[in-house]
Amino acid sequence: MIVTAETYHVPVLLKESVDGLDIQPDGIYVDVTFGGGGHSREILSRLGKKGHLFSFDQDADAEKNIVADDRFTFVRSNFRYISQWMRYYQVEKIDGLLADLGVSSHHFDDETRGFSFRFDAPLDMRMNKRAGQTAADILNNYNEEQLADVLYLYGELKNARRLAKAIVTYRSQRHIETTAHLAEATEQLMRNEREKKDMAKLYQALRIEVNHEMDALRDMLKGTTELLHEGGRLSVITYHSLEDRIVKNVMKAGNAEGKIEQDFYGRISSPYRVVGKMTMPSQEEQERNPRSRSAKLRIAEKI
Repeated sequence: MIVTAETYHVPVLLKESVDGLDIQPDGIYVDVTFGGGGHSREILSRLGKKGHLFSFDQDADAEKNIVADDRFTFVRSNFRYISQWMRYYQVEKIDGLLADLGVSSHHFDDETRGFSFRFDAPLDMRMNKRAGQTAADILNNYNEEQLADVLYLYGELKNARRLAKAIVTYRSQRHIETTAHLAEATEQLMRNEREKKDMAKLYQALRIEVNHEMDALRDMLKGTTELLHEGGRLSVITYHSLEDRIVKNVMKAGNAEGKIEQDFYGRISSPYRVVGKMTMPSQEEQERNPRSRSAKLRIAEKI
């Protein structure tokens, strides 16, 4: 399929998320989810001649959207390694970081990657096609208990154990290679009125496990906390409760677990000050871009 910046991903909460960075013209900023480059281009439009933007993406397809600008550096890597890459580029502190944690429209629309149950495709789901195990590897190699844990923790599926049992039973007769195989393995447990929602949760769980998304998010937020200048901003768009909980905890308590620490006077000790209220897309944006409907924007300032 032909990939362009316009077709790769429609940026969500574009103005609101970049406004939240309170951009300083000569500052150093990071967009850890480059994708189609929509947020990056907006950040660059607000930078002066001395400003600089580093953008991360581990997907080779995203490189086709690279911005031709001397103030821009593309880093083909998982954002969990932000600390190492900033050291490599000799950047000690940054003025702001933006993360749009949603899966790009491109991934859902690419019939070859296995991110969507709309197409019969190989169950890959790797953001980085160069490394790691695929969704098919997980479905065929995890034992029943491991599968149930993944589906319950990352998909929040109430029937996770029964789904895991059905998958193990199916694979004893046939190797699970495609989205059609997975649909066949689980069809008896997908209730008609909730089938699409439950399938979406199943695919979400597998995608998170394949890409180690929760661990990567924790590592990125920890590195960002250390990198941000005092007064620097963190602007994060989340799409499901698992990642939103981690982001909310870090912004309020300074750690992914949400463990509150207090000083001698009972004041909460956190490296951040939450800026404003959580923001959701307008009704107009939700109608224009259906994938924005579950988006939440949270902004915090380093103190």
